[in-house]
This record gives sequence, structure tokens and C-alpha cells, in this order.
Amino acid sequence: MKKPFIADISLLFVTLVWGMTFVLVQNAIDFLAPFAFNGIRFFSAAILLFLCLIIFERGQLKKLNVKVAASGFFIGFWLFLGYVTQTMGLLYTTTSKAGFITGLSVVLVPLFSMFILKQFPSRNAVIGVLIATIGLFLLTMTDVSAMNIGDGFVFICAVSFALHIIFTGKFAHQYPTLLLTVIQIFTVGFLSIISSFLFEEWKQSLRADVLLSKDVLIALIVTSVFATAIAFFIQTNFQKYTSATRVALIFAMEPVFAAITGYYWAEERLTYSALFGCSLIFMGMIFAELPAKKIPLFRKRNSIEG
Repeated sequence: MKKPFIADISLLFVTLVWGMTFVLVQNAIDFLAPFAFNGIRFFSAAILLFLCLIIFERGQLKKLNVKVAASGFFIGFWLFLGYVTQTMGLLYTTTSKAGFITGLSVVLVPLFSMFILKQFPSRNAVIGVLIATIGLFLLTMTDVSAMNIGDGFVFICAVSFALHIIFTGKFAHQYPTLLLTVIQIFTVGFLSIISSFLFEEWKQSLRADVLLSKDVLIALIVTSVFATAIAFFIQTNFQKYTSATRVALIFAMEPVFAAITGYYWAEERLTYSALFGCSLIFMGMIFAELPAKKIPLFRKRNSIEG
């Protein structure tokens, strides 16, 4: 198998995990404040990844220097900023609007790639992005109301997630995967814990009856191990074999998987327009995978496919 195909399948698996854990996280933050939840989730994942680094890839520690640490902190910062602005945005806007605006990263990634990485998407990738964006609108936008400050925060979230995808792809080529992942995840955990102390009732979050409640404990274990440690290691490792635009399209499947999970686990029902939106997102992802035509949309020698 070709590495790009394996990379895309691996990243689709990551998206499936994120979509499936969406319901778990929603239930958990009813009891544990969001910053505290992310702080424990990411810090636990960082410890797990660090143990793996010590046991299996101790040699990577010899490559630790200021550049690696700064790069890991940099991509970790964008990931943290995405989570924090999404959380702030949800205080003022609806979940449906937040879902659509966050999904706009599928459009922002190819735009940023052209300016930051000098990578130009193929014709098929551009069409796939447009199809997926329409699908995101149909899937998530059940409330079309006036824009507010919450929407602005969520748009910053979309920008942050887009930049996280772009810079992960850039630095993944330069530094050891596991080492870079450990620094990135530790950064998110550390900044989330600081935010919890500053903005939340952190003493409430440390209560044993909260941390050991069934919903919180299961969510923390599943998200720490599968949706954070394993997921971000896979992303950092395999993104070097594919383009940022294709990664964004694959990640656009997250609300689709979340909707399917919600249907089976939480008995949530989708409208016909939402089902059609799911189909369009899937079609957009598949269309971008089709072989590019001989005449690309952008005539650049350094163009890469989707």
C-alpha cells in the first residue's frame, strides 16, 4: 500500500474516534468544568506518551533541543487556543452554529496552505472542499440567527484548528514524532490547567465524587488514551505523508461520526437535510481523493494533490 493511502485511512480512524467520543465528553462536562476536563485529559495523555517515549523511543530524547521544544509548544498552543475559544464561544452561541463555524477550517486550511506552505490544492480538492462545506452547513446549521460575539470566538477556534493542522504537517517532517507529540500534548494540558485555575471553580473539579463519577471517569480514560494520546500521535506521524487540505477534509467527517454515534447512543434523530449534509461531506472527501486532472486549478510547479 502507498503511504498516502495508509495515512488517509489512519487519519479517518482518528476522526472516527473523535466523533464517537463527542457524546462522552458532552456528558462529562455536565459534572466537570471544560478547562479542568481538558487539563486532566491532556496532561494524563502527555504522561502516557512520555512513558512510551522512555520505554520504546528513549533515543529521541537525545534530539530534544530548543527548536523541537519551541515547535511542539507552537503547535500545542494553536490546539489549546482552538479548544479554549470554542468553549468560550459556546457560552454565547448555539451548538449548531459553533459546529458549522468550526468546520470552516476545511476551507481555511487550503487557503493558509497556499500562503504559509506554498502548497496549492488540485482542482478535485477545491471542489471537494466546497461540497464538504455545503454538507457541513446542512448537517449543523439548524439555527440561522444573527451573528454574535460567540460566533467570533468560534471563528478564532476554526482558524486555530486550521493552523494546528498546517504546522503539524510542517514540523512532522522535521522532528521525531513521539517527542513532538509529547511536547504538544503537555502544552495543551498545562495551559488548560492554568486556565482552570484562573477561570473556573477548580476546587469543585478536584472533588472525589466528581472525578470518580461514572460519566467523568469513563470519558477521561477513553479521551486521554484513545482520543488524545493515540489520536494525536497518529496525526503527527501520518500527516507528513499527505497534504493539509486532505487532512482537513478527512477531519470534516467528525460531525458525521458524532451524528451517527448520537443516533445509536443518545437516540438523537437527524433531519433529512442533515442526512443529506452527511452524504455531501463524505462525497467531498471521496471526490478530493480522485486522481487530479492534467490541468490543475493553479499552475504552479510545486503543486501537490489535495
